[in-house]
Formats: sequence, structure tokens, C-alpha cells
Amino acid sequence: MQRRDFLKLSIGTAAAAAIAAPALAQGAVKEIRIGYQKTGVLVIARQQAVLEKHFTSQGIDVKWIEFSSGPPMMEAMNVGSVDFGAVGDSPPVFAQAAGAAIVYAAGQPITNGQGILVPKDSPIRDIAGLKGKRIGFTKGSSAHNIVVQTLEKAGLTYADITPVYLTPPDAGPAFANGSIEAWAIWDPYFAIGETRQNGRILINAREVTKTNSFYIANREFAKSHGAILQQIVDVTTAAGQWAEQHRDEVARSLAAITGVPLDIQTVAANRANFVVGPVTDEIVTTQQGVADRFYKLGLIPKPIQIRDIVWRNPAA
Repeated sequence: MQRRDFLKLSIGTAAAAAIAAPALAQGAVKEIRIGYQKTGVLVIARQQAVLEKHFTSQGIDVKWIEFSSGPPMMEAMNVGSVDFGAVGDSPPVFAQAAGAAIVYAAGQPITNGQGILVPKDSPIRDIAGLKGKRIGFTKGSSAHNIVVQTLEKAGLTYADITPVYLTPPDAGPAFANGSIEAWAIWDPYFAIGETRQNGRILINAREVTKTNSFYIANREFAKSHGAILQQIVDVTTAAGQWAEQHRDEVARSLAAITGVPLDIQTVAANRANFVVGPVTDEIVTTQQGVADRFYKLGLIPKPIQIRDIVWRNPAA
């Protein structure tokens, strides 16, 4: 896979601008560029301006860049125009295999909020029913991993389905109009599919496998500005701890920042896990399993070692 393959996705004006932006120059940090999606702790951090408040005394600005999914964020990070961001488990695997300049800075177990939807009146009632069907998902995303592992659980192969690679904004209409027969997706789109697009949950990801999301940093940023990166992780961790105890406020924050209706974000917030922590040996093992599976299926061009790009603060 070539690095520019990530750009085949529709990434939106803001993300495209980020990729086109010049890389951060060496020296003092004047601005931290944060990549985020429509859910999660970073949305809360943005709404509450906790990073801005933390870094203002150091003369550092914070810039927020929204992405529709993880793969284009990894591309932006690879070229040095995003410093830190949150993604699911698969995007960093594809990025590492393509030689991207990224590191794992923190981890977050996912306990709910992603899976595979089918229309409510669909004849598909179990995983075996996916054989021969068109399944929509974002290539290189966490949903990609869920599809692979779900098929494996039922004794099916990737060749038994027709993958339809779509970004979440494109997959939603395709699901609603019947162009795809199943949709693998994460919140808040998972909740949108349930509540707005006549979806029925075929499988929750937690029924299939352990999954994690990650906080990824540009490798050079982590190497040159480790103290700053540690502060970003610490503030993000604190935001996650607050979110665990204030889910109603989290839903309102997510709705305000993303424009996704409050009732949908309430569903997403109530079933989400917001606990941010280090990339433990257990998380590394789980993520290595994702990478090994993708290599075995020919989805990435070479074997990789997750542990090789786990960041450890040298000052810790």
C-alpha cells in the first residue's frame, strides 16, 4: 500500500487543508494541531477548551481539524500537518505498514458503540447470512477490522462478501437506500443507523473481539516535544475521567461541537467508554493480533510489530 492511498477517501475541506499545510518547524511549539472525529474524548476536550486553557500560559495555540474517519487523519499526521489525534484500531495498522511517521501515545478500550447493522426487515439474521452480501465500511478503519473478525467467527472469509469501501457520510445514504445490505460502523453513525435509517444491530463488536481506540502522535512531534505530548495526554486523560461521570453533559457537548442531534449523541455517550490510559502490554497484544490478521489476509503488504512504535515518555 502506498502512503497516498489514504487520500483516496473523501476527507472534506478541513482535512484536505490540513494535509496541504506545512509541517511543524523545529524549535519551540507555537501551535498544536489536533485531529478529531464526531465522537470521543477529544470532542469533549474541544468543547471545554481544556487544552487551550492548559497551554495558554506557555504561549501555545490549539488548532482543531475534523476528519470523517481515521485513515485520512493518519495521512495528515504522516506528513506532519496533524500532531495528535484519536482513531480506532485499524488506521494505525495500515499507516504503520505504509511507513507512516506515527506513534501510539495512549490507548482506550472500546466496550460498545460499534458493530454491523442490517435493515430491520432484512432476511439476514446471523453472521452466516452475510455470505455473498454487499457490506459497506471505511477501508482501513476500525469497522474494517470488525468485518474481518466477524466473518472469521462464522467460518467465512473476506472473499465470501463484497466489500464496498465508503466513508461514513457516504455509507449512511447507501445503507438507507439499499445499495449495501449491511453496514459496519461506529458511533455516532452506528446510533444514526439505528435511530434514523431503519437499522437493526446484527452484531455488536464486543460480541466478536476486544477492540481499542488510540491516541496517535506524529513521530517527530513525539521525539522533539515529548514533554508537550505528555501534557496533551494528561489533559486528555483528565477530560476522559470527567466524561465518565457526566454523560448527559458529554452528550450535549458532542451535539454542540459535531452538529449530530442530541438524542443520537445521548445514545452514543451512554454506551461509550471514555477512560484513557497507557498502551499496556495487553493492548499491544490485541493490536498485534489485528496487524497479524490483516497481513495474513493480504490487506497490508508486510508484517509489522506494534511495539516498535509505542511511545514512552523518556522523562517518565
